[in-house]
Order: sequence, then C-alpha cells, then structure tokens
Amino acid sequence: MRPRTLVLAGAVACVALAAGCSDSPSPAPDQPREPRSAAPTQAAPPTQPPTQATEPAPAPQSAPRVAPDDVRVATAQAAVRHLAGRIGPRPGTSPAYFRAAAWVHDELAGLGWQVRRQRFRAPAGVSWGVPVPGGRSTNVIATRGDVRPGRPWLLVGAHLDTVPQAPGAEDNASGVGVLLAVAEAVAARRTRLPVVLVAFGAEEPRGPTDADHHYGSRAYVASLPARERRALRGMVSLDRVGVGGTLPVGSVEAGDPLRAEVLAAARRAGVPTQAEDGQRSSDHWSFVRAGLPGVRLGSTPYAGYHSAGDTPGVVEREQLERTARTVVAWLR
Repeated sequence: MRPRTLVLAGAVACVALAAGCSDSPSPAPDQPREPRSAAPTQAAPPTQPPTQATEPAPAPQSAPRVAPDDVRVATAQAAVRHLAGRIGPRPGTSPAYFRAAAWVHDELAGLGWQVRRQRFRAPAGVSWGVPVPGGRSTNVIATRGDVRPGRPWLLVGAHLDTVPQAPGAEDNASGVGVLLAVAEAVAARRTRLPVVLVAFGAEEPRGPTDADHHYGSRAYVASLPARERRALRGMVSLDRVGVGGTLPVGSVEAGDPLRAEVLAAARRAGVPTQAEDGQRSSDHWSFVRAGLPGVRLGSTPYAGYHSAGDTPGVVEREQLERTARTVVAWLR
C-alpha cells in the first residue's frame, strides 16, 4: 500500500473511532411515515404473553391526566378512509389483512406505543356466505410500559378484519379508528390504570355457530397468564361505532357493573347512550366467557352491514367522537 493511501485510511479510521460504531439515527417519533406492509413472519409468537414485550417508559406521573377534549376525531376519520377506502376488504387470513395490520402497527408505534404482534391460526370456513381459507392471522398489541403482572389494568380492543365482500368502513374501521384516536389522546397523558390496546384479527364469522367467531380475541385471552387475568379490571370492545345518534353500550347480562361504569363515563363526557343486554357478538365475549369483565360499544343497525356498501361515507364524524370521548372518560 502506498504511503498516501495509508494516511487516508488512518484518517478514516480516526473519524470512525471518534464518531463511534452506532447505526444511523431513526426518524423522530413525530415524523410522518408512509404506511408499509410487513411480512407475517415479523409477528410475535402466540406463546409470548401479550404484556411482556420490551417495555418503553410509561407516561410520567407529572403528565396531565387524559381528558375527553384531548381526542382528535380527524385521526379516526383518516383511519376509516385508509382501511376501507384504500385497503378495502380484509378477511383475517388475507394479504390485505396483513397490510392493514402492518399499517396499524406503524400508526401505534408512531404515536409512541410499544407494539408487537401475536400470531394465531384461524380455520377455513364460510364468512357471511363467502368461503374463506384458513391460515395465519395476527393481533396487534400496544402498551406503554406501565403494565405490571398482577397489578390492575384496562384493555380497549377493536377487530381489524372484515367479511370478504365488505370494505368494512363501519364494520370495523370505525372501531380501529377510535382505537387510534384513543391511542393518540392517551400517549403522553396519565390514565387511572395502565392500558393495553389491541387490534384483533379474525373476529368475523367462519361458520354458523358461536364457536366460529372471535379467533383473535380468544387467542389473546388464552395466552394471558393467571395473574394478568385476575388483575384485568375491564375490557371494552369497539365494534361498529360510527353510525347513530346515541352510543349503544352492550353487555352479556343486565346489571353488569362494568357497563354501569362505562355508562357513567359517557355521562361525564356528555355522550347520550343506550344500554343493551344479551350482547355476545363482539370480542368482549371472549373475555366474558373466560370469566373476565367485558362490554361492547356500538352496533347501531345500518344499511351497508356486511356488504359492498360499507364505505367511508357511511361513517359519521359525530358518532366517532362520542365513542372516543366515552372511552377516554372511562380511562381517565
């Protein structure tokens, strides 16, 4: 090697040592990012407990307590447009579903949440008259690092999948949109208890019986350690929450104490509600059937249900806002 080359190589080495051997810095957390698809192999295995991911720093105790006025409804509306308007129908084992899951993962991570995916399998079947293949699906799970085994916590969930023939604006991009609006409102605020957010896969039916539903939430509940089950203080399922003038609050049994708690939160947020009994047709049922507290928000009838007419124009801004304000009031 020539002397000049040696000098140049030495200079480069000195610069490298001075700078250190670090990777390029990642974008700032608030820098907008384009949605991207991720291969299903990036999902976390189903055996990993949902709240034992590498934990971020929780919201500082000096942070202000979250309030309904912290909700930005535009966040929920943008999610409805993206999921139903750009991605469209997304049965729980389809490539479109995994594109939607990757997008939700990135949105939650961009808001500062610690996010992982939980894989599970859903069987082949018939979903609202259309055959669907079996295969792998995934739940998208977000925490802030303040959930501790054995200590009380709360969960808010919304299913991300659709029946094959529907873009799924109301059923259930509306629920996922509210989930993201809540994630944004809560991200740097204090809540009364630690919170876990979950976008569930494969909720829609794959057969005619009660056992042919809710595969993602059933997998999630099955993975919970006994201490975390006992410590769960309430699960709220957001399912069809963008249509209507009042907010349905449904429970399996009349007089459910969690439903009373959510109804009281809605009153504090200035949201008109209606209590409904016998509600099993959403992911809260996976929790209730396991002896855990769960209720459902939403379910107002609408013309586009499970059809090609379930487009973003169906969803009403005011109902998204009512729902998000109620959830935040409950978490407060």
